[in-house]
Amino acid sequence: MMIKRPIFVTGIGTGIGKTIVSAVLVEKLKADYWKPIQSGDLDDSDTANVKSLVSNDSTNFHPEAYKLTQPYSPHKSAALDGIKIAFESICIPKTNNQLIIEGAGGLMVPLNDNHLIIDLIKELDAEVILVSKNYLGSINHTLMSATILKMKGIPIKKLIFNGEEDQSSEKYISQYLKIDYLKIPHFHELNRKSIQEFAQHFQF
Repeated sequence: MMIKRPIFVTGIGTGIGKTIVSAVLVEKLKADYWKPIQSGDLDDSDTANVKSLVSNDSTNFHPEAYKLTQPYSPHKSAALDGIKIAFESICIPKTNNQLIIEGAGGLMVPLNDNHLIIDLIKELDAEVILVSKNYLGSINHTLMSATILKMKGIPIKKLIFNGEEDQSSEKYISQYLKIDYLKIPHFHELNRKSIQEFAQHFQF
């Protein structure tokens, strides 16, 4: 039985830094990690990357429900692999530890003809870490992501800005959403040591 509500790490788009944020949280909380769907990069998967960045001995890395060979949206990757993602087959792993779940892309990424990533979050009854990154257009993408989560009744546990700082954007988003935020800086050297040192002082 789960002793804590799972935490689902999602982003405002692709390439936002969900895997780095997941690694920091896994190290900080000594949590378990699960990537339900890996789409492409099977030789350099997000699970393998997080595993390479985590130092603690408590984390269990749970196997993916789907490992798709092509680097596209899961529904397209699955179709190219000749399969269809069965939503009901994605079952949360059993653990007594805190579980960090990393999504694929953003909230509205399709899994099949009827389900999106946000539907999976709802089904897993998870709290959300929303990862944002500062770039032209990121205010719009962050506010839209937060709005759709609110519409679906999914709580945002934390908003995390990953990478280079932009105080103007961060302040506006925080004030508009009436939510505090945390920051994870750009790592000049991304390895176990840098993640461990940062996680020790990360106020989560």
